[in-house]
Amino acid sequence: MADSVALSPRTHFLVRARLARVADGLAAAVAASLPWSTTATGVLVVAWLVTVVPTLELAALRREIMTPAGGLPVILVAIAAFGMAWADVSLSARLEGLVDFLKLLFIPILLAQFRHSDRGCWVILAFLGASIVLLVVSWSLALILDLSWRGNPIGIPVKDYISQSGVFALCAFALLGWAADLWRSRRRQLALAVAVLAAAFVANIAYVETSRTTLVISAVLVLLFGFRNFGWKGMIAAGIVGGVLAFALWMSSFYLRERVMLAIEEVQSYRAEHAASSSGLRLEFWKKSIVAAADSPIIGYGTGSIPELLSSATSRRTGTPSFGTVNPHNQIFVVAIQLGAIGTIALLGMWIAHLLLFRGNGLSCWIGLIAVVQNVVGSLFNSHLSDFTQGWIYVVCVGVLGGMVLRQAVPPPATSASSADAPIIAK
Repeated sequence: MADSVALSPRTHFLVRARLARVADGLAAAVAASLPWSTTATGVLVVAWLVTVVPTLELAALRREIMTPAGGLPVILVAIAAFGMAWADVSLSARLEGLVDFLKLLFIPILLAQFRHSDRGCWVILAFLGASIVLLVVSWSLALILDLSWRGNPIGIPVKDYISQSGVFALCAFALLGWAADLWRSRRRQLALAVAVLAAAFVANIAYVETSRTTLVISAVLVLLFGFRNFGWKGMIAAGIVGGVLAFALWMSSFYLRERVMLAIEEVQSYRAEHAASSSGLRLEFWKKSIVAAADSPIIGYGTGSIPELLSSATSRRTGTPSFGTVNPHNQIFVVAIQLGAIGTIALLGMWIAHLLLFRGNGLSCWIGLIAVVQNVVGSLFNSHLSDFTQGWIYVVCVGVLGGMVLRQAVPPPATSASSADAPIIAK
């Protein structure tokens, strides 16, 4: 009876292939949801995971985990899991601290999935399409004065200015890389159209809403764009062109000038009066984080220890409870305080491995490189790897684009299906 209902090898292969296609589509849906909704992203991630697991071979997943790009994220999560053992906080606080690391486990899964799939472009286009829609809505809220609701703040329809400007910066530099490739291939009209779209993203950052972290990241990415396309001379030229463009935006955007000058004023006020402000408090948190990390440099205070440690330490020093924090606003400090030098080495090693993964040529390498550099630079000023939107953007970009790069470098092994099934695969 069991033999009569068992699936034939061909039928089993077809079911698995169709399930893999659904998993690729769900991965694209996750990417499309990232600029818009944390709830939708959470639901879609669960749906994608349930769908993709039956399509993966254990050997393929093991291969990714044995590489630095796929294995170091797993090692960092494992260290965080062990770090729960020596944390002097409640179990709920330990679990909450561990949750911030768990998303990294999806990187080797995505690497395995898209090393074997040729539909990685679905994910890229889905994210870009969702970001373009967000761009249109943002500009509409900023420019149409008669709207009853114009965002909070103006021009930010969902999430916050940090997430939105980060998404727009990623899209802008990805499009610039695509435009450069199109220009070299003599598709000049399309290259100009793509460059104009990139300019629309940049203009939104300059005139509507931005974070100061995004401005720093953009300066780094301008130099990286010049170096990657034209070498050291190109980096110098990009710096000059970027400086001219920055000056033009500075002179034409009162909002941009206000954002930058406010940061300078906040730092000066903090130094003179120890006044609470965004930039001043960040400096306070960094100082307290250095002290905390130095007190337990090897293994840290354990996973989940940051809220109690920094909030109490800051309050004792200043006598002002509002100076307490649950976020050091620096990803290295987040790891160093909880996991010490052991965890910090794993974090830095993971970033280096992912930078090396995208050291080649091609648009996939360029976008992946942008995503990693954006996360590394942004993590100097915020805990972007632990944050939901920025962290998941990093995971999706590294996993999907890394899989695409690996697929291009080394074609996946032949399927175990019979040659009679080959035409079906092509379809």
